[in-house]
Amino acid sequence: MKRSTIASAVFALALSMGSVLAFAQGRGGGRAPGGPPSSPGGTHGPSGTPGSEHPGSESTTDKKTVSDLLTRNTKLASKISDLTGMDAQKACSGFKNLGQCVAAAHVAHNLGGSCTFSNLKTATTGSQSESLGQAIHECNPHVDSKAEAKKGEKQAHDDLKETGS
Repeated sequence: MKRSTIASAVFALALSMGSVLAFAQGRGGGRAPGGPPSSPGGTHGPSGTPGSEHPGSESTTDKKTVSDLLTRNTKLASKISDLTGMDAQKACSGFKNLGQCVAAAHVAHNLGGSCTFSNLKTATTGSQSESLGQAIHECNPHVDSKAEAKKGEKQAHDDLKETGS
């Protein structure tokens, strides 16, 4: 009898502690003690806008398309045109976000003729899309595709940060 009473008391204590912890977490927004409060809308980046934690990515709350971003950012559009040899709007159509387009443009430029922008775009967009690294490997298996993809993505990140996209 004593054993079941103790077990019931332990169970009740554990249950009430779980409720207190869940309540405390809900009231604090899931933030660490002393940390900044989280916003009710989810993750926000440095500019405070949803989705800006990944420059060039499209957010469901922002509803800005790649085309909208290029229209607004003529400096970046010009850079994409220089890298690809085509109109930036046309070059970036089909990409899920601006960062992917800029990264592919840099990779094509860095590798010269071995991987054209058109080849990379075709491989990384559409229903059978693959990663940028896989696309690089397909068009030039003699280069370190992982390193080239990482280099292009860093260049794209730097461009997007520099131009405010």
